[in-house]
Amino acid sequence: MFDAVAFAGGGNRCYWQGGFWEAAASLLGLKPCLVVGVSAGAWSACYSLLGLGRKVNAMVAEGCSQGRRNFEWKAWRSEGSPWPVAFMYRSLIETIIDEAHLARLRQGPEILIGLARKPRRLPLAIAIPLGIATYQIEKKWRSPVHPRGGRALGFVPEFVRLQDLISPAEVSAALMASASVPPFMPVGRIGGLAALDGGLVDNVPTEPLLPVEAQGGRTLVILSRLYRTFPQVQGRTYIQPSMPVPIGQFDITNPDGIRKAYELGLKDGEAFAKRAASHI
Repeated sequence: MFDAVAFAGGGNRCYWQGGFWEAAASLLGLKPCLVVGVSAGAWSACYSLLGLGRKVNAMVAEGCSQGRRNFEWKAWRSEGSPWPVAFMYRSLIETIIDEAHLARLRQGPEILIGLARKPRRLPLAIAIPLGIATYQIEKKWRSPVHPRGGRALGFVPEFVRLQDLISPAEVSAALMASASVPPFMPVGRIGGLAALDGGLVDNVPTEPLLPVEAQGGRTLVILSRLYRTFPQVQGRTYIQPSMPVPIGQFDITNPDGIRKAYELGLKDGEAFAKRAASHI
C-alpha cells in the first residue's frame, strides 16, 4: 500500500507511533521498501519494524516508574549528565538492538536515520542554542509541518543508512546523535564530526521520500503531534494523533503517559487501517 514511510521526531510522543504501527501495519500488511526516521522517530521505526512496540513501551513505562526526577545533580557524576533521560534512552537502545536484532533490521527495508550538521561558520556553542531557539519560535509562531528556519541558518540534513552500520554500537551512536538536543541529550559524533538532532533541519523527514513520489510511489508520513494543515503532495499521506499525546518529550516521571501514548496509537492505527481498507 505504501512504498515508503517517514517517522517524525517528538521525544516521548513518538511512543504513539509504536502503537499506531503495531495496529496499522498488521491490519494493512504494510511492507515499505524505505523507512526514514528522525530523532525519537528513528527509534520508533527500528523497534516497530522488529515488532517490539509493546515490549519497548512496557520497558519505558517501567523505567519511568522508578521514582527518578527529570533533573538530578547526582546523576552528573555517575551518568555524565544531570538529565537522566539521556542515560536511560541509551540504555534502552543498547538493550534492544543486539546483534540478532541488527541482523533482522538489515534484512528488512532500507532504513535512513536523519541527522543535522551545524552551519559551517558557526561554532557549536552558538549553533546549538540558536538552532533550538529558531525551531521553537517557528513552531509556536507558524506551526508548519516542515519548518524552514534551520535550513536558513545553515543547518544541513544528513541521513545515515542503517544497513551500512556494522555493529549495534554504531546503531546506538546514530540513534543517539539523531536525538541530540543539548542539554537534555548529548552532542553526537558521526564520522568524526558533531551530529545533532535531525529535527533542527526538519522534524518531519520527507526529503528521502521525494524520489519515490516522483516515480509515482505512495508514501506515509507518521507525525507525533497535531498540525492545523498539511502540505498537498501527490502520493503522500500524513497521519497524526487524534488528540494531543499526553506525555512530555523528555519526561521520565509519567509512566501512565507513556502507556496512554501507545494505547492511543493502537486506537488511531486501527481507525486509519479501517479507513484505508475501505478505499482500496
